[in-house]
Amino acid sequence: MTTLNINGRPQSVDADPSTPVLWALRDNLGLTGTKFGCGAAQCGACTVHLDGQAIRSCVTPISAVEGRRITTIEAVTAGQDRVGAAVHAAWVKHDVAQCGYCQSGQIMSATAFLKSLPRGKQPSAAEIDAAMAGNICRCGTYARIRAAVAEAARTLA
Repeated sequence: MTTLNINGRPQSVDADPSTPVLWALRDNLGLTGTKFGCGAAQCGACTVHLDGQAIRSCVTPISAVEGRRITTIEAVTAGQDRVGAAVHAAWVKHDVAQCGYCQSGQIMSATAFLKSLPRGKQPSAAEIDAAMAGNICRCGTYARIRAAVAEAARTLA
């Protein structure tokens, strides 16, 4: 039995210690907002925050995260996270999602990026592109993603 801190609450997971965080979230805890994309940390669909940093949950074993804070898309878009709420609102305003599959990972990466900036800093398009480079969108909504991240940064200034 492994105890994980998920969205601010301790959660017991009865799984092999090598089980990726992604599958513990989805299969053991029913938190299906985090998506499986590639299983090789290449697409970003499985992005969650570990102690505030964006990580790929498909390759991170639960044994490596015990005692650390894991935040999922469910918590980021629930309204209690100021930055996550701004990103989510900008996503809707700019109609970013097309098929929507990658969007939870995109939002998690954007939220971690904006939280890493000094308060009030307006990132350049190049900085946004660099921060989001680990997230693939098969529908190609990169211009809308960039616009939404910039909008969220303005909102938070």
